[in-house]
Amino acid sequence: MATTTQLRRAVASSFLGSVIEYYDFLLYATASAVVFNKVFFSSLDPLVGTIASFGTFATGYLARPLGGVIFGHYGDLLGRKKMLVLTMGLMGVASFLIGLLPTYGQIGWLAPAGLVLLRIVQGISVGGEWGGAVLMSAEHATSRRGLWASFTNAGAPCGMVLSTLALSGTAALVGDKAFLDWGWRVPFLLSLVLLGIGLFVRMKVEETPVFRAERKRTSLPLADVLRNHPRTLLLGIGVGLSTFVAQSTLTTFILAYGVQAGIPRPSILNALTLSSALAVISIIGWSAASDRFGRRPVVLAGAVLMAAFAFALFPLVDNGFIVIALVLGQAVIHPMMYGPLAALYSELFSTGSRYTGASLGYQLAGLGAGLAPLLFAQVQKSAGTGAIPVILAAFCVLTVVCTVVLRETSHTSLTGDTNAERGTGQLATPPRAHGAEA
Repeated sequence: MATTTQLRRAVASSFLGSVIEYYDFLLYATASAVVFNKVFFSSLDPLVGTIASFGTFATGYLARPLGGVIFGHYGDLLGRKKMLVLTMGLMGVASFLIGLLPTYGQIGWLAPAGLVLLRIVQGISVGGEWGGAVLMSAEHATSRRGLWASFTNAGAPCGMVLSTLALSGTAALVGDKAFLDWGWRVPFLLSLVLLGIGLFVRMKVEETPVFRAERKRTSLPLADVLRNHPRTLLLGIGVGLSTFVAQSTLTTFILAYGVQAGIPRPSILNALTLSSALAVISIIGWSAASDRFGRRPVVLAGAVLMAAFAFALFPLVDNGFIVIALVLGQAVIHPMMYGPLAALYSELFSTGSRYTGASLGYQLAGLGAGLAPLLFAQVQKSAGTGAIPVILAAFCVLTVVCTVVLRETSHTSLTGDTNAERGTGQLATPPRAHGAEA
C-alpha cells in the first residue's frame, strides 16, 4: 500500500512539477511569438524583431543540456528529490523576475540582456527538471512504466494550456494596448503562486526505491555516459530530435506565421489552447500503447506521419484552418513521437548515471525545439516557407533511422529484475530470509 501511495504521489508531483516548469518555460515561448518582439525589440524591423525574439527563446534551449548535466550529476549522487526541489524554485523565481523586467523603451539594451540572462536560468532549470521528474515516476513504478512516466511529458502541453490561457485571458480582459503596456507581465508574476503549490506537493514524495537500492555510486556520471554509452546517447538524441523540431514548429513558429498571415491573435491562441489540452490525453494514451506494443513501433508511426503532415501544415494555415492544423499536428501525431520518450530515455541508462544520461539525451535533442523557430524564420525571410516542410521531414527521417537501429527498451529492467523482461515488474524482489514463511 505504501508503494502504491508513493507511486501516486510521485506521478502527481512529476505531473504538477512539469506543468509548472513548462507553464513558465512555454509562457516565454508564446510571448516571444506575440509580445516580446514589440516590447524588448521595438527598435527593429518587425520580422527582424521576431527573429531576435526567437533568438532569446533559443537561448533557453541552449542552456537546457547544461542544466541536465549539473542537476543530473548531483541527482545521480545525492538523489532525485533534492534536485527537483531546486529546479522548481529556480524556475519560479526566474519567471517572476521576467514579469518585473523593464522594457527596451525604459532601459534600452539592458532590457533584452536581462531577458536573455533570465531565459538562460529558465533553461538550466527545465534541463534539470525533466530527467528527475521522469525518474521519480519511472523508478517508483512496478509496471506500466510508459504510462506512469508519461505524466511528466503530459505536463508540457498542460503547461502550454495554462500559459496560453493566461496570456489570452489577460489580453481579453485589459485590451491589446494595455496588454502590450503591462498586461503581459501578469502571467509571469503568477509563477510565484504556482511555485508555492508545487513545492508543497513535491516535498511529500519520498526518494525513489531504485535509487535507494543502488549500492554503486558513480563519482562522475557524465564520464560514465560518454565513455560507456556514447552510441546509446547519440541514438537517443536522434530519436528525439524531430519530436522537438515539430513541437516548436507547432507551438511557436506557427503562431508568428499565423499572425503574419492575418489570423487574429486570439484565434491562434485559442487553437493552441485546444490542441494542447487534447495533447495531454493523447500523450498518456500513446504512452500506454507503448507499454503494450513497444516504444519503437509507436515512435516510428508518429515520425512517418509527421513527415507527411509537414507538407500539409502551411497550406492549412494559409487557408485559415489553424484549428485543424494544430489539432492534427500537436494533439494527434506529435504525441506518438513525444509520449513514449519519457520511459524510453529512462530505460537507456543504468541507475548510477540514469539522471545524467536521460537528461543529456533528452535536452540535446531538445535543442531542436529552440533552434527550429530561429532557423525557420531565417528560411522564411530568404526563401519563403516552401523549404520548411522538407527540413521537418528530413528530421523525421533521422528519427526513423535511429529508432530502427536502437533496441526495444519497453521490457528493460531498471534494477536487473528478470520479471521486468516479461513486463510484470521492474523492482527487484527483496530476497526472502532462509526459512521464512511462504
